[in-house]
Amino acid sequence: MKDKEISSKEVELNELSLLIKNNYYLEKTQEYKAMIYEIMGKFPHPPQPHNLLGLLFEKEGNHIMAMKHFRAAYALDPTYLPVRHNLDKFGNFYNSGSCAFDESDCMQENSLINDIGLSGKALNVRSK
Repeated sequence: MKDKEISSKEVELNELSLLIKNNYYLEKTQEYKAMIYEIMGKFPHPPQPHNLLGLLFEKEGNHIMAMKHFRAAYALDPTYLPVRHNLDKFGNFYNSGSCAFDESDCMQENSLINDIGLSGKALNVRSK
């Protein structure tokens, strides 16, 4: 039963992330926020909804609310790469790069983390 609940939660969160990512530039911000709030009511502990809200608030130009949601997502799961990426992107004076809606948008950072040895002290450089 618990495995089914976990997989259902992951499926819903992934579908929501994909929906917002694919339609980010449409003018449906309020509709997407309502969907995110509904998911947050069902699953209050994952970082994904807060990360997505942060992106939508940033799109609206509400930087303060965006950063609050990015920080909330980070507090829920500091290992969630998209929120770390978005905090870096939107939390400095020189905004560069693209938004991270889900883990697939952080492939380079994820690859770098996988290259670090177990001790975390050395970086294994791979030749291409």
